[in-house]
Formats: sequence, C-alpha cells, structure tokens
Amino acid sequence: MPQQPTFSYTTVTGYFLQSEAATVAQNFDYASTNFGLIDRPYKSDVLAEETRTQWQRFEHEVQRLNDTAGEGVVYKVLYMGRHGQGVHNVAEARYGREEWDRLYASLPGDAHGHWTDAHLTPTGVQQALAARAFWRHQIVSARTPAPQTHLTSPLYRCLETADLTFANLFEEEEEEEKEDLDLDLNQLLLPTEAEDDHRRGRRRRRRRPPYAYAPVVKELLREVLGVHTCNRRSPLSALRRAFPHFRFEASMAEEDELWSATHRETDGELDARMRRLLDDVFGGGDNDDDDAAATFVSFTSHSGAICSLLRVLGHREFRLVTGGVLAVLVRAERQ
Repeated sequence: MPQQPTFSYTTVTGYFLQSEAATVAQNFDYASTNFGLIDRPYKSDVLAEETRTQWQRFEHEVQRLNDTAGEGVVYKVLYMGRHGQGVHNVAEARYGREEWDRLYASLPGDAHGHWTDAHLTPTGVQQALAARAFWRHQIVSARTPAPQTHLTSPLYRCLETADLTFANLFEEEEEEEKEDLDLDLNQLLLPTEAEDDHRRGRRRRRRRPPYAYAPVVKELLREVLGVHTCNRRSPLSALRRAFPHFRFEASMAEEDELWSATHRETDGELDARMRRLLDDVFGGGDNDDDDAAATFVSFTSHSGAICSLLRVLGHREFRLVTGGVLAVLVRAERQ
C-alpha cells in the first residue's frame, strides 16, 4: 500500500514575486530582486520595525503566522536551489533534447566526457560560487534568515553545489576581520577618535547572525529516476569519501536501488516521491526532528525535482536555470 500523505500543502501568495501569476518566470532574476520578496507591510509590523530590513520584517511575519496558526498547521520558507551546470547539461545542449532523450541520455558518456552521476562543469562551479556570494550579501546586508537546515540530493552535482555555496560561507569575512585586528594592534600611532569610530562602524556592518552548515543528504530529493544515467547515484561509500562532512540518511543503501535502466519515473510517481520527502521534512521523519523544527530550510536539488515540489505545493509552474534559487512560503496542515 502506498504511504498516505501526512500533510496537505499550500503555497502562501502575496509575499514573493515568483509565487504571483503576473510575474514572468523567464525574466525573473532572484539575485536582483531580493529573492523576489515583495516590499509590503505586514500584520506583524510595529513602529520599531521601520529601521529593519524587509527580510527582518518578513521573518517576524512568519513567526506571527506560526504563533497564531491552528493546531497541526506550520509555516516554513523553502529555499529551493538548482545545482550548477553539469556535464550532462552540456551534452544535452550539444545533441538537442530529442536526440538526448532518444539515445545519449542512456549512455554513460561520449568522447567529451562521462555523465553517469554527472559532476559540475567549470561553468557550474562558477554558478555555485555566484550563489555563494549572493547568499553572503543577503545574510549580512539584507538580513535574510540563513537556512537552519541544509538538505541536498545525493547526486554528485548537488553535493558539489551545496558545498561550494554554503560551506565556510563567512570564512573570507573572518580572515578580513583578523587582518583588521592585526592592523589595529600593530598601529604605531593611536587612531584618532574619528578613525576609531570608523573601524568600529566597519566591524558593526560585518556583524552577522550565527550560521551553521551541517548538510543532510536526502535520497528522495534526487532527480527523475530511471534510464538517464546522469541521475544514477554513485555508491554510498564513494560519496562518503568525497564528502565526509555530509550526513547521509541511515536508510540509504550502498548501491542505487531506486534507479532503473528500463523504467523512467512518471510525473505522478515523481510527485508522490516529493510528497513523501515533504512529509519527512515537515514531520521530522527518519528519527530526526531538526527538519521539523527548522522554519527556513534549504533544498539543493534538480530542475525536474523542483518542478515536482512546486506542483505538490500548489505553486505556479516556475523553471529554474542551473544555479538558480527560488524561495517559497509554505503552509502545511497535518491530516
């Protein structure tokens, strides 16, 4: 018997441009639109909020929604990021979608390279680093709440993307602050009062909220299963060696037991899998309550998987480019 859904899901509109029907998805740029957060007042606003950023006020609004929600209702903000460009993306562009689906997607690679459990290309690496720079800016300057939980597909390109985007996110700032401190301690002349104020102000601007990166690998968060070798997972032992700081679900098998060389997952099957994934995240499944406790959650996943997630959430269709990120406010009600 198939598992029954634990929650019903609704996308809460009125908060993000990408959730509004009037927004043209093809022209949307998350980096130039403050993640698409709409500049608007909230019921939770108070007079003191005038000096806060839009994201700080939105965080307060999400807290209000959760504090006033009925029994069994919870709100979360999902940051859904697509991996950077992979070797398979380049191959598909080389041969065209029709030939890719007809022949090449089922092969392990070609003369240009291999794409079984495809890795990132140099362009894909740069896309992930661009997302990293954007996240640093958003967290420090816009006060966007950092993800409290980082979840990722087990496919190699997503593990690479998650690490390049989020690992040691503030390492550069910490080095700069250390250099500033060393300069101050080695000053031969005492700084003037104005210079001292400037340094203190500079450090205040760099102050940031606590940030932790402890990625969890979710088998259900992977791309459409079957036939396409780019979506066939590497052995678990190989992934553990390459990404020792990731936490892999205890239920994950050594070999890929979900991928089939002869059956391509249908949209209905994919949607059912994404619903199980969401139920796990909202319900704290797999003996882990961290997902359920987190309000701001990061997914590093794939185009097809994210399209499926949006369908399950009742969100409008919205396709992401490689390296793109989409924020969605979700209301879940336990059934």
